[in-house]
Amino acid sequence: MAVVTTLPRPAVDGYFRVPCTPAWLLTNNIASWSPPESSESVSRQGRGGGQSLTFGQNEPVSQWSHCPAMRLASCLPPAPGPVLVLVLLLGGTPGRAWAPSHCRNPGEAVCNFACDCLDCSDEAWCGYHGASTRGLPSTCDFELDACGWQDISTSGYSWLRDRAGAVLEAPGLHADHTLGTDLGWYMAVGTHRGKEASTAALRSPTLRQAAPTCELRLWYLAASGGVAELRLELTHSAETLTLWQSSGPWHSSWQELAVITGRIQGDFRVTLSAIRNATHRGTVAVDDVEFWNCALPSPQASCPPGHYHCQNQACVDAHRLCDAEDNCGDGSDEDPLACSHFTVTDFETSLGLWNGSEGWTRNPSAGGHLGPACPSRDHSHNSARGGFLVSVAKPGVPAVLFSPEFQASDPDNCSLIFYYYLHGSAASRLQLLLQIRGSRAPQAPVLLRRRHGELGAAWVRDRVDMQTTQPFQILLVGETGPGGVVGLDDLVLSSHCRAGPGDLPSPISPPCPRKAPSSLPDPSSVPEMSALKSQSLLPGPGGLQLSSCEPGHLPCQDLCVPPEQLCDFQMQCAEGEDEQACGTTDFESSSAGGWEDASVGRLQWQRLPAQECRGSARDMDNAAAGHFLSLQKAWGQLRAEARARTPTLGPSGPHCELHLAYYFRGDPRGFLALVVVESGSRELVWQAPGNSTGSWTVDKVLVGARHRPFWLELVGLLDLDGPGQQGAGVDNVTMRDCSPTVTTGKDQEVSCNFERDACGWHTGHVTDAHWRRVESHGSGYDHTTGRGFFMLLDPIDPPARGQGAQLLTGLQVPAAPEECLSFWYHLYGPQIGTLRLALRRDGEDTWLWTHSGTHGNRWHQAWATLLHQPGPGAKYQLLFEGLRDGFHGTMALDDVAVRPGPCWAPRSCSFEDSACGFSDGGRGLWVRQANASGQVLWGPRADHTTETAQGHYMVVDTSPGALPQGQVASLTSAHHPPLTQPSCLTFWYHLSLQNPGTLRVHVDEGKRRQMLSLSAHGGPTWRLGRVDVQAEKTWRVVFEAVAAGVERSSMALDDLSLQDGPCARPGSCDFESGLCGWSHVTWPSLGGYSWDWSGAAIPSRYPQPAADHTLGTQAGHFAFFETSVLGPGGRAAWLRSEPLPATEASCLRFWYHMGFPEHFYKGELRVLLSSVQGQLAVWGEGGRLRHQWLQAQVEVASTEEFQIVFEATLSGQPAGGPIALDDIQYLAGQHCRPPATSQGDTATPGLVPAAVAGGLFFFVFLVALGLGARHWLRRGCSLTRGPGTTAPGGFDNILFNADRVTLPESVTCNL
Repeated sequence: MAVVTTLPRPAVDGYFRVPCTPAWLLTNNIASWSPPESSESVSRQGRGGGQSLTFGQNEPVSQWSHCPAMRLASCLPPAPGPVLVLVLLLGGTPGRAWAPSHCRNPGEAVCNFACDCLDCSDEAWCGYHGASTRGLPSTCDFELDACGWQDISTSGYSWLRDRAGAVLEAPGLHADHTLGTDLGWYMAVGTHRGKEASTAALRSPTLRQAAPTCELRLWYLAASGGVAELRLELTHSAETLTLWQSSGPWHSSWQELAVITGRIQGDFRVTLSAIRNATHRGTVAVDDVEFWNCALPSPQASCPPGHYHCQNQACVDAHRLCDAEDNCGDGSDEDPLACSHFTVTDFETSLGLWNGSEGWTRNPSAGGHLGPACPSRDHSHNSARGGFLVSVAKPGVPAVLFSPEFQASDPDNCSLIFYYYLHGSAASRLQLLLQIRGSRAPQAPVLLRRRHGELGAAWVRDRVDMQTTQPFQILLVGETGPGGVVGLDDLVLSSHCRAGPGDLPSPISPPCPRKAPSSLPDPSSVPEMSALKSQSLLPGPGGLQLSSCEPGHLPCQDLCVPPEQLCDFQMQCAEGEDEQACGTTDFESSSAGGWEDASVGRLQWQRLPAQECRGSARDMDNAAAGHFLSLQKAWGQLRAEARARTPTLGPSGPHCELHLAYYFRGDPRGFLALVVVESGSRELVWQAPGNSTGSWTVDKVLVGARHRPFWLELVGLLDLDGPGQQGAGVDNVTMRDCSPTVTTGKDQEVSCNFERDACGWHTGHVTDAHWRRVESHGSGYDHTTGRGFFMLLDPIDPPARGQGAQLLTGLQVPAAPEECLSFWYHLYGPQIGTLRLALRRDGEDTWLWTHSGTHGNRWHQAWATLLHQPGPGAKYQLLFEGLRDGFHGTMALDDVAVRPGPCWAPRSCSFEDSACGFSDGGRGLWVRQANASGQVLWGPRADHTTETAQGHYMVVDTSPGALPQGQVASLTSAHHPPLTQPSCLTFWYHLSLQNPGTLRVHVDEGKRRQMLSLSAHGGPTWRLGRVDVQAEKTWRVVFEAVAAGVERSSMALDDLSLQDGPCARPGSCDFESGLCGWSHVTWPSLGGYSWDWSGAAIPSRYPQPAADHTLGTQAGHFAFFETSVLGPGGRAAWLRSEPLPATEASCLRFWYHMGFPEHFYKGELRVLLSSVQGQLAVWGEGGRLRHQWLQAQVEVASTEEFQIVFEATLSGQPAGGPIALDDIQYLAGQHCRPPATSQGDTATPGLVPAAVAGGLFFFVFLVALGLGARHWLRRGCSLTRGPGTTAPGGFDNILFNADRVTLPESVTCNL
């Protein structure tokens, strides 16, 4: 049976992994993709002809076990496509899901990044799961286990597998990198309390035989000040190599680390160490460890054309022979006899036949005096004891290495293979030039290769072919940027590079560093001499004069423009020279608009004439002689994709756009994309459609407001050897409106309903999370019309890893000294994060408003007063920020408006960011503080909102020294608008253990009336106060603290809220207006999950009851929790009452609803009593009934003040289904009584006896049925079966359906 599998197009992320690559693409050569064969059966003949494997409908896979000690591919010919298709169809990840045969591999075949067993068991617990193949890495995400990584620390400071701080005390670790949520796992080091310096070491299992292209990538997170140093080391033989080390600065988000291991022979291990000291407590985490392209090539029966068959039967590209790298794995491609006609200079003892200026020095790897950017190992031996050439010239002073004079090479090619190193500075560069000798008139050197920028701590391979009719000389010119290093190693000259007669010439003058054209093309990547047509890098006779400006500065007129003002989208020079090579270009000039190729693999970007490109015969302007940027082959050995970068740009404004023309024609697995690189993170901002026709297309990309430094990268991946005319090109690139000073009329449109567009609001780019303007659809609806547009932030859609997203205005001019900003917000979901508002002035943010956690499935209005300073410097920005400190739910904004004058008093206030307009008349008695930094030392230890010492509240010191006995301290709110209906004002108050006095509450409508007086002795508990309010005029609430004259006493207020409708009784709620006095507890120990509030008629992304219980219609409301968000082993969600007084007997009555699939329920609802004595479970119920409201009542007794807790949790794996509550009644001092049955109730306690009787009757019926069946079988009845069948094990002869037992038809007999 033929199987057809459709795979998605690969995603493109920060480093452009291709995790969804179809299996037939996964060959060792990225340029050798081939589609799978369409036949049902694929046969492969072994090399010796004596062994044949056939895969089809009837052939067993067990024949594969004939080669247990070899790679599977050694039994097959070289084309891997159909084999990998079979792997894909059988189990996804190659090798992991096959039915295994018993595999006895030799020790060297274990953990070698290749599956030697059919089930890939030889690659399990190797620091990764599965084998590495081209296009797919060997990966460990720590979701299931530690993949064999072990903690080898010798102190209490150690590594542990953890999830969102569930085990370790690890501030800042709120989510993993794999999932981007708190349910994902990682390896982490928690905070260590000791003062001594300690090292936590995490070591991989023993790995074997890494290819020269092997790359290790991982993501790490080190909170600011969390760790003193991180170090990644590789130990092999008797040597330990430092692959990477850093002492910061650290970021508060996940950062990617990518290092090249190089060729490793034999066994090796990788160790990640975190070093702490007395000031750095050591919180750090690591996730998503990946090994890319680490497997050596597999043995093959025969090799495709253009490949060399190694002695170990592996196949490598012919141009990899004699290139100073062991590509075969056994060294046969570097055999000294076969490579004797090549001249290799490895700088181990000398410069060989090369000579150099003072700027180059031969430096052993162990010498670290050049700084952290210096190579820690050479390329020749991948050893710290090896030697290489490194530039020690000062920035701006080139170092020149030149060859002897070579004879004319025509008609052959003189080829130079070399390995270079560019790391530590984006300003470093390496140029290869050809100097023609023998002509009468001196000629300037010709540029053949130019590499520029930061390429990482890796040795990169390159090759230049030269064909000349005159003697020539090769020059390698290195120029270091600040803190950067330029290195060279393993210069390999072919046999056609024949030294000429005579002595070596004297050194020539270095090329002028400023006048060298920054051309993108690399014409020597093809073996033609077209490179000789390139422009000269050196001044001719009577040429250019050197500038008096400092290195890196641009001279124009009488100015020397510093580097930080180049490409800042604001012209400093009269002719705009400082903005001429900043990305805008039609590629007709050799400067290419400043774009530089930064590829290190087998593809590169080149500026080419249209007629030389296979993909397009004309450029975007339809000119056959025009130029454009084209994707071409290259000589690099590392990453497959090609990259081209702009110079350092920025800052840019919110309107910054990039316009471009492109064509893209390729395999669906290829891509063409644009990435913004900023602050160490990479953001994909554009990708060409996968179904592109290959014709020129014009598009634009919003770059937006970015900080300096940032740059743009064009990234492309194609199979240029594949079928069809594959190709990619870019032309007519234009940066528009990128200056931060560019403004439009919309920039002043702060008031916005988002129906037409986003007005003057734009998204920030501090992280990869973004606000989106969306249209009402499904569960998402706007506030304006219910069918319009609004701004939405979903913490996991699209997937993001950043801490939050920002929505900002441009600079605003105040219309009045005092303005009111009003807006509608929607915070909904069982684990949604924080939404806050800030006013930004001169780069400093003042937080005006903050709300965290769910506020129910409805829109709320909020206000914030904007206070402005007079004068021209009063310009400001507004900023909404949504934090990803929760991962289930949505945040939304709509109907933002600004008007002159102050705001009404807010309907809710947590005091987290401001006093919400409350004032004590300037007396300074009531203060807003947090216990951790407050001036009233005997105030509450924690606030009520966050229940932490960092949370804020309002407090008054009632000690005699601050407020004498009988004196009053008043706290008055801003004005509230008149009320159209009775409302309930609730607040949480705290009275100190020492009697502070009396707290009185007044409502002032021009005349003050007392509503409540509280004078009971306090304690450590926050208590809920409530006041029914009716006001036909504007009104204020006034809190009065009357001191009792007791030392170390205080009163505090927190979490004020005004809700429609009368106040509910303590412990009771019908949820029609909200949660009443019930609150959701978002403790981290519970996972931060919350009960929510909604109604059946309100669109919701989570399943919920079809009607409430109070009204019995869709118009009613209820509290509910969706248990599926808890995840495997998830924790719980608490809904907690206000503190209730001790009671000998009281009754809790409530209605609950469970909506789980029958027989697969996992949810559980429990009732707990929580007091200082602990927690006591008094009631519990699993979700075996569904889609109906059921009543329950519980007798409550407690000798201490207590709180009632409804706990929703899981008893196993996640299952979608809500648990809902409605009509909670707490009857203080009353025993529970069975209520009278009411019509319409699905089930009530009054029906329990009948239900029990029915259950007993059904049980008796089953017992009688069983006894009858037993008697029946004794009389000779038997189960009839077909001939030769046997009874299967298990319980599959009983079918469960709708709570009934059905016997299958096979269970029958004839009496």
